[in-house]
Amino acid sequence: MTNPNCISWGIAPIGWRNDDIPTIGADNTLSHLLSDICVAGFQGTEVGGFFPEPNILNKELQLRNLKIAGKWFSSYIIQDGLEMTKKKFTDHCRYLQEVNASVAVVSEQTYSIQKKEVSVYKNQPTFSDKEWDLLCTGINELGKIANAFNLKLVYHHHLGTGVQTLSNITRLLEGTDEKYVHLLYDTGHIFVSDGDYMPLLHTHIDRIHHVHFKDVRKEIMDLCKQEDLPFLQSFLKGIFTVPGDGCINFEEVYRVLLENGYNGWIVVEAEQDPSIAHPLEYALLARKYIDEKLVIHT
Repeated sequence: MTNPNCISWGIAPIGWRNDDIPTIGADNTLSHLLSDICVAGFQGTEVGGFFPEPNILNKELQLRNLKIAGKWFSSYIIQDGLEMTKKKFTDHCRYLQEVNASVAVVSEQTYSIQKKEVSVYKNQPTFSDKEWDLLCTGINELGKIANAFNLKLVYHHHLGTGVQTLSNITRLLEGTDEKYVHLLYDTGHIFVSDGDYMPLLHTHIDRIHHVHFKDVRKEIMDLCKQEDLPFLQSFLKGIFTVPGDGCINFEEVYRVLLENGYNGWIVVEAEQDPSIAHPLEYALLARKYIDEKLVIHT
């Protein structure tokens, strides 16, 4: 069983500013974001699209004793081919190495409907067998590049993409090498996708090397599904929130992670409109839940 002190707790910048809709939270500066993270008692964050070059970012981090866990990378292996993707991913990993990150978060975006005005609940993209082979081969190669930079590639299953459900994730993991390809386990995305979050945790616990704690407001999820909303409209409506404010039992999730020796980052992530859900208020709410329901009970 993991010593809870081996867990690093972070919170993602997406509660302050959103890369998919840059106008949301645009007035929240890097200094504002990092200082809020300090006030809320978290140890670090992930790199947002608006973050600066490593030398500037490292100075801001050092002033606050914060760390970077990782950064999202949109791969287009099927659409653009492996060679172009490898070149871009190498630059991505170089940046992460310079900011002392531990993971490179990868999500295949070929055919993604995350930003499209179609129902995210009825239009999940699919890959042909040939495309699956290309994807698995390519992700393996990206994993080798990550290793060369002393990083772990963690694949992010995501609503609106071809790797969303437990069966999709299983196919990807079975088609890739466990030495190079690991899993980012996101409670919110798998719950909205499959209606449960524990089967994925139990099935692939040995491949999980990064975790997102994303809670779900079930009544809003049900409404979004009834209205066949797109992904962006769903999160603007409030489908996601921080742990303790939705329906997911994070005590159960945390217990399984510890019992199986997990010792990486757990990053609170909740896409919300910061003009409605005050970022610091929700960061403090998440920290209170973690301290009262998780950490002190281990």
